[in-house]
Amino acid sequence: MTDSTRQAQAEDPAADLTRPPAPAISVVIPLYNEEESIPHLYEALTQALRDYGKSYEIIIVDDGSRDRSFELLRELAEKDPALKVIRLRRNFGQTAAFSAGFDYALGEVIITMDADLQNDPRDIPLLMAKIEEGYDIVSGWRKNRQDRFWDRKLPSMIANRLISNVTDVRLHDYGCSLKAYRRDLLQHVRLYGELHRFIPALASQVGGTVAEVPVNHHARQFGKSKYGLSRAVRVALDLITVWFLGGYATRPIHVFGSIGLVLGGFGFLIGLYLSYVKLFLGQNIGGRPMLLLAVLLVVIGVQLITMGLLGELIIRTYHESQNKPIYFVREVVSQDSYH
Repeated sequence: MTDSTRQAQAEDPAADLTRPPAPAISVVIPLYNEEESIPHLYEALTQALRDYGKSYEIIIVDDGSRDRSFELLRELAEKDPALKVIRLRRNFGQTAAFSAGFDYALGEVIITMDADLQNDPRDIPLLMAKIEEGYDIVSGWRKNRQDRFWDRKLPSMIANRLISNVTDVRLHDYGCSLKAYRRDLLQHVRLYGELHRFIPALASQVGGTVAEVPVNHHARQFGKSKYGLSRAVRVALDLITVWFLGGYATRPIHVFGSIGLVLGGFGFLIGLYLSYVKLFLGQNIGGRPMLLLAVLLVVIGVQLITMGLLGELIIRTYHESQNKPIYFVREVVSQDSYH
C-alpha cells in the first residue's frame, strides 16, 4: 500500500481503494444536436489523447439533444471506459452544460472544447505545455478563424476588445471554447446565466494566472451554428455582471452609493439654485420642470444609497451564513508543523 493510499484511507475509511487513480486530464464537451459530428469527434479526440500519452477521461454533456446524439454517445460509452456521458433533462444552455461537466470531472486539468469539429484536439498538448509552465488558465486563440466575417468574426473582435478592457484580462478570443483550467481553481468559480465565456475573467478574480496560445480552427462540417447576432445583447449584459462581481461584489455600497451621491448632489444643487430664484429674485418656480428634476434626482439618489446599504447587508449574510471566503490562498510555505 502506497503512502497516498494510506492517506486516502485515513481521511476516508470507507473510500473505495480499488478505484483507479484520478486521470491527469478531463476533457469536457457540451453537445446539442451533433449526431453527425460525434463519430468524427470521438475518433479524433481519442487519437490525440492517446498520442499525448497522459491518462485521461472524456466527459460529454448532452444538453437535451433532440436527435440521435445520446444514443450514439451511449453506444460509445459502453465500449470505452474513458468516456463518460451526462444527459441533461432538457436544454439548459452551454454554461449549465459546462458546469455539469466540471462537477463530474476528476482530472487535475480540465480541457474544454466544442463538439462541432471546429476545435482541433491535436492542440491539447499546446495548452498543457502552458499549464505545465505554471499558468492556471490557458485560452485558445483562433488566429485564423474559419467563420464568416460580418456576422461572426467582426462582432467577436469588438466583444473581445470590450471584454478585455472591462475585465483587464486581455485575450484575443474569449469565445474560443478550447481552453485548459486547473481543476482546483475551477472549484472557486460559480457559473450562472451564460457566463461560460467569461471563465478566464472570473478565475482571474480569485487569483488565477491566464495565458493564451494560437490554436487551429476548422470550418463547420455538419449542421449550423447555434449562435447569431442576438448573442451580442446577452454578452453585453453578462459583461456588466462580470464587471460588478469583479469590482464590487463585496462592497456594493461603493457603486450604488457613488451613483446615488452624484445624482442626489445634482438634485440638491438644482434645488439650491431654485431656492435662490424664489427667495431672492421673487420668481415663481412652481411650474418649472427643473423643480421636478431636482426632486426626482434627490429621491433616486436616496434610493440608490439605500439599495447599496441593503446590498451590504445581503453580502454579509451571504458570506457569514455559508462561511464563504473573501480571499483565496494559492499556497502556504511554512516550517510550522501546527498548520
